Amino acid sequence: MLGFRKKVMPVQTYGSPVLKTLAAPVAAISTAIMDLAEQMIETMFAFDGIGLAAPQVGVSLRLITLGLPVADTEDISPGECMLLPMMPLAMVNPVIISFGSEKTICEEGCLSVPDIYAQVERPSRIIIQAEILHHGPVTVECGGLLARCLQHEIDHLNGKLFVERVEAETMTEVKPQLVKLFDFGQKNNFQRSKR
Repeated sequence: MLGFRKKVMPVQTYGSPVLKTLAAPVAAISTAIMDLAEQMIETMFAFDGIGLAAPQVGVSLRLITLGLPVADTEDISPGECMLLPMMPLAMVNPVIISFGSEKTICEEGCLSVPDIYAQVERPSRIIIQAEILHHGPVTVECGGLLARCLQHEIDHLNGKLFVERVEAETMTEVKPQLVKLFDFGQKNNFQRSKR
């Protein structure tokens, strides 16, 4: 008997142990990995996200999905030229192999830290190496929102949340919200679901 498998997965929230764990490399691209990537894309869009890491759906593997819009700017990086037309996409074992020296500050949010937003400083450009599901390996320089989103999602694979990258003053401001979110999480197994 075939069971019905719901495509939209629950998202782990602040306080969940899996969000603090270093994710394991994906050993091989199997049917299970392809199915997980598909479910992650469905989940990302269901929660109105532009990026999602496997630990956010309770799977401690180095897999991320992205669903960014095409950039309107003229100063577009090679990675944006290559990857944005492929969206949505899944990246297996992504690694940032270098960071540019220029940094920018932008507001970030996170599906695992709902309704909390803060300014985060990150390098403007990075060089990423990954296996793009259904497209093969890539090493490319990325800028703009793509570079920021990649850094945010790869942080998840390393057990780090964006709120850990904010200035001390900002952390003081968001701390009461994080305490409430943690309390809410304890009552809900650190999960949020789409009904």
